[in-house]
Amino acid sequence: MIILRYLLFPFSILYGWITSIRNFLFDKGILKSYSFDIPIIAVGNLSVGGTGKTPQIEYLIRLLSSNYKIATLSRGYKRKSEGFVLADSNSNAEILGDEPFQIHQKFPNIHVAVDAQRKNGIEQLLKLDTKPEVILLDDAFQHRKVKAGFYILLSSFDDLYFNDFMLPTGNLRESRSGAKRANVIIITKCPKDLSELAQENIIKKIGLNVPIFFSFIDYDSEVYNEFESKKVEEIIDVDKLLLAGIAKPEPFFAYLQAEKNVKLVYPDHHHFSEKDIEEIKNKANNKLIITTEKDYVRLKNQNLKSLFYLPIKSSFISKGDDFNQTILNYVGTSTRNR
Repeated sequence: MIILRYLLFPFSILYGWITSIRNFLFDKGILKSYSFDIPIIAVGNLSVGGTGKTPQIEYLIRLLSSNYKIATLSRGYKRKSEGFVLADSNSNAEILGDEPFQIHQKFPNIHVAVDAQRKNGIEQLLKLDTKPEVILLDDAFQHRKVKAGFYILLSSFDDLYFNDFMLPTGNLRESRSGAKRANVIIITKCPKDLSELAQENIIKKIGLNVPIFFSFIDYDSEVYNEFESKKVEEIIDVDKLLLAGIAKPEPFFAYLQAEKNVKLVYPDHHHFSEKDIEEIKNKANNKLIITTEKDYVRLKNQNLKSLFYLPIKSSFISKGDDFNQTILNYVGTSTRNR
């Protein structure tokens, strides 16, 4: 696969030209971007794959929702619906997509919407009787048709964008220079003990005059389902099945795995078929089943016994208060996106 990627390098150059021309046309106003009279924060990345966008969106919801009416808007990747959909009591993962449905369940007092056309999605949200005061755009860094007021760029510590190449040789969706559009950069999924020297080296390699923060995935001390919870320390040595259908499941397994545990790995955003459910039941053989929160919303109605999920959240290694204040300053003072 690695050899094939390098053989495809000429296509990476072509893809880079195409995305660069597109960005140039938006930058010069030849292709139109639309702004709205409401604070809009876009969270995204330059690369494909898991950089922790959902935990970051959830962090922003927790930060802002006590003082502002919040809406989230994403395309709803791999959902089985079309067009604009606003989450309600009848929604599920197939209608919204797994990540928006997860957010809807965790934060029932905010608007959660999906629409591949972000401009239309924003317009529909602003027509609501209780219209939002802040909109969070999930995975919208390349969605140039909407001009957000504030851009948060995420890059995973183990796959830093400045070391990467364009698709299909690498994982970049656009040139590294796209990072210049960011108001803030967060290096995600860092080791908790990442040294200040290592942080400074990354900041120097990025070479941009924007605030740069470092975060890590903070795992909960308990696993949950709709009826009960169990402490991780009490189940770590229990014979169990660990199941993940996320982009980078290795840290999830490392946090929970004991020597005799069975692991099942599925593609990111996987729709579990009847055959998959039978495989899970056979592998579990009445063992405890622990999965990710994102997978749980797709599995909880599949009649799997002893199914639990492990919540995660994004936490900053340092300067979290500075990040919070940066966001609060933008939302508090913004009357129109620029």
